[in-house]
Amino acid sequence: MKKIHVLLLFCFLLVIVSCQIKESSLKETRKVFPHKMPAEKPDFPLSAAMERMFDYPAPRVQDNELYTTFKYTALEGFDYNGGDGTITRRDPSRPILVGGKYYMWYTKRDTKHLPVGAPRADEATDEIPSTDWDLCDIWYATSTDGFKWEEQGVAVPRPPKPNLGWRSVATPDILVWKGKYYLYFQAFNEPSGLKGDWCPISMAYADSPEGPWTHTGKMIFPFGEKGDWDQDQAQDPHPIVYKGKIYLYYKAAYNKWPDVRDRYAVAHGLAIAKDPFGPFEKHPLSPVMNTGHETTYFPYKNGVAALAIRDGNERETIQYAEDGVNFHVASVVSLAPTAAGTFTPDAFTDTNDGRGITWGVCHFTNAGEEGKRHSIIARFDCDLSRDCNDKVFKQTTIYHTPDVYFRQGLGGLKKKRMAESEIKK
Repeated sequence: MKKIHVLLLFCFLLVIVSCQIKESSLKETRKVFPHKMPAEKPDFPLSAAMERMFDYPAPRVQDNELYTTFKYTALEGFDYNGGDGTITRRDPSRPILVGGKYYMWYTKRDTKHLPVGAPRADEATDEIPSTDWDLCDIWYATSTDGFKWEEQGVAVPRPPKPNLGWRSVATPDILVWKGKYYLYFQAFNEPSGLKGDWCPISMAYADSPEGPWTHTGKMIFPFGEKGDWDQDQAQDPHPIVYKGKIYLYYKAAYNKWPDVRDRYAVAHGLAIAKDPFGPFEKHPLSPVMNTGHETTYFPYKNGVAALAIRDGNERETIQYAEDGVNFHVASVVSLAPTAAGTFTPDAFTDTNDGRGITWGVCHFTNAGEEGKRHSIIARFDCDLSRDCNDKVFKQTTIYHTPDVYFRQGLGGLKKKRMAESEIKK
């Protein structure tokens, strides 16, 4: 009997030990995402969303140096003729600081008549613009604080016909290279919208940001070959100095003209040169960005960061490429600036330790009342800087008043939707 009791006790202990071993084994194999955010990706299986979270610069968005909100300020010092639509300022360059003053260049239209619109471009004349950027010159302004500006006058005027850009010069950006200044811009020889928005990139140069500027009157680099994505245009030039060379990012719309205008797409290309006059060689992987209307790039760490705004699956994102070519989404943003020109002190220093940005200028193209629409330049502030930590820009919950949403109303679709939704009795 005693032996049976000992045997039963032994079996009981064996079962307990076995259960403990099994429970311990289960604990070892059961991996659950921890309550405390890991600094690095855990080494056990994760869902696609949680895997992706660790591909961003920081898993928690508030800690992501390439995430920001944007705050806007109206600029002082610019007259828009009472908002009657005859004066427009748009497409500002990145501001640069020279001799204690900020300089920026921009597209200015000052016409007697309002634009008739791209679909009616055949009605454009020497005094009637087709679009907001038709019949324009490149002007510049200065400031000591980035908020109050003083318009200085024309930097690059339209040259006489038939020289390149005789119809309009627009969308400038600045390059500082070996102590001299270079403005790259779009040069139109026909009213925009007549056949499309066809134009090449040209350039003017000067010894001082005050000018005088000498217009080369030449196309800086050619369009793509027939059938290439950039066969018809190269727009929105945006240069930085990177790896000892000039990296000129540009935009082109494709899949659009002449017969499928409503199915267009937009991408960004990259052309590289050792000299501001070229030759520029297009990177073989162009387009390097599948999203974004206007181009905005700046050095960041040892690579390049970009705002990808409008037009594309990755719209409203900030992206980063360690090599300046292969970009990946770094954050998703909202109310991002359109046609942003960022104040980037190290844009032309060939840095391998880019510090980022905290402010810049942009445009709004729908200022004014209906029938008097025009564009204005504004300032935006943000925190995309490694040297700044303004928590106000790292918020993720931004509330807008209802009228902001109601302005996006259905318009003419309201009656149609009401009819579709009406309950039949």
